[in-house]
Amino acid sequence: MGKADIGLIGLAVMGENLVLNMESKGFTVAVFNRTVSKVDEFMDNGARGKNIIGAHSIEELVSSLERPRKVMMLVKAGKAVDDFIELLIPHLEPGDIIIDGGNSHFPDTIRRTNYVEGKGLLYIGTGVSGGEEGALKGPSMMPGGSPAAWPHVKDIFQSICAKTPEGEPCCDWMGENGAGHFVKMVHNGIEYGDMQMICETYHFMRDVLGMPNDEMHDVFTEWNTGELDSYLIEITRDILGFRDEEGNYVVDLILDTAGQKGTGKWTSIAALDEGMPLTLVSEAVFARCVSALKEERAAASKALKVITTPFAGDKEQMVEDLRQALYASKIVSYAQGYQLMRAAAKTYGWNLNYGGIALVWRGGCIIRSVFLGKIKEAFDTNPNLVNLLLDPFFRDAVETRQPAWRRVVCAAVQSGIPMPAISSALAYFDGYRTERLPANLLQAQRDFFGAHTYERVDKPRGEFFHTNWTGRGGATTARAYVV
Repeated sequence: MGKADIGLIGLAVMGENLVLNMESKGFTVAVFNRTVSKVDEFMDNGARGKNIIGAHSIEELVSSLERPRKVMMLVKAGKAVDDFIELLIPHLEPGDIIIDGGNSHFPDTIRRTNYVEGKGLLYIGTGVSGGEEGALKGPSMMPGGSPAAWPHVKDIFQSICAKTPEGEPCCDWMGENGAGHFVKMVHNGIEYGDMQMICETYHFMRDVLGMPNDEMHDVFTEWNTGELDSYLIEITRDILGFRDEEGNYVVDLILDTAGQKGTGKWTSIAALDEGMPLTLVSEAVFARCVSALKEERAAASKALKVITTPFAGDKEQMVEDLRQALYASKIVSYAQGYQLMRAAAKTYGWNLNYGGIALVWRGGCIIRSVFLGKIKEAFDTNPNLVNLLLDPFFRDAVETRQPAWRRVVCAAVQSGIPMPAISSALAYFDGYRTERLPANLLQAQRDFFGAHTYERVDKPRGEFFHTNWTGRGGATTARAYVV
């Protein structure tokens, strides 16, 4: 066997599956794992008889690679990535490429790109979405980092990634330094939002409409054939129809406390840093936090009396309203996510291809859906689109679904069912379309207690004013506010 096309460090399930995927596409792969026995185990089992080279040291791994050497790490985000970078650098030569395929936080990728480039090497931080199955059969990939590295890995990445129904690869260059991991982070935030909105519709069907699992299964089956066709709707359909050996619905036996790995929280923090209203994803993160308070909720359910109005409307109509509200809210979620990416691109100097991002998300990843094709069309038509809600297709889609959306939120409030993500989407829509918000009063309050100044509607933007509201204040003002 000759030299390997690429090396991979980290033989957990994602790593193993990605290696098998690469090998199946005609690439020879060298593998290494910190616990070296994992290498022998893999070589004796999944890799047996394949074009895969097992290495028992970093030095052996590097020496088995074609130049420029390409080494991909699929290890736990954080210190492990930095440790392996330090182990690799002494064995690499100028122009060699280190690739981080884990869920690293984008500021770490910015730092690592600068550091590795300072050593004469090239660096890629790539988001990889699709879980174990995606790694084996074709993930969505979002690489960023050193632009000079992309031509050397493009063929490998675009061969192993998922493809759209039209055959386009769900992998393209995202941008400089941390751009790839930033786009993956936003993907994960949108994933939080999509999941939460689906859970809210399920909660309403179950507890307000009294629908049994088999009936909800049928609804999600139907929804997956139309405009909501997506991976998350599809798996929700399957979950609602799944029974164990005793005939029990497994979903009913699962404790209602949601875990999280932190990428949704990162997305919300990035939005706060950029001053972008990522309200839906943030509510989805907080909904998981509320779910974790299981014991407190159990006690509160007995202590707090709720006065509600039972739902007395048409059940079939409400199910249709829920479908429309879910679709409208989903549009808002993506609009907010794209606003955040646009702001970050300006902050970090990235040249993001917004239509290309939608294309990359169309296959292989958790948020894949038919809906994403429309986002690509929107940015292909207008690359400078500031908000998806202003694209004619999405504007009309939200406007026509607005009555259903409002009925759902009203019914949820009257029934005492929390809908933090869907209702926050409607609140954002109403805020974004309102020409005059009550922030004039807020600015007056800030100027009253802190002399923070304000702008006036009858004066040019950029002129700041202060009022001596009490007669006891002076003319000294605080620093101007930031908008």
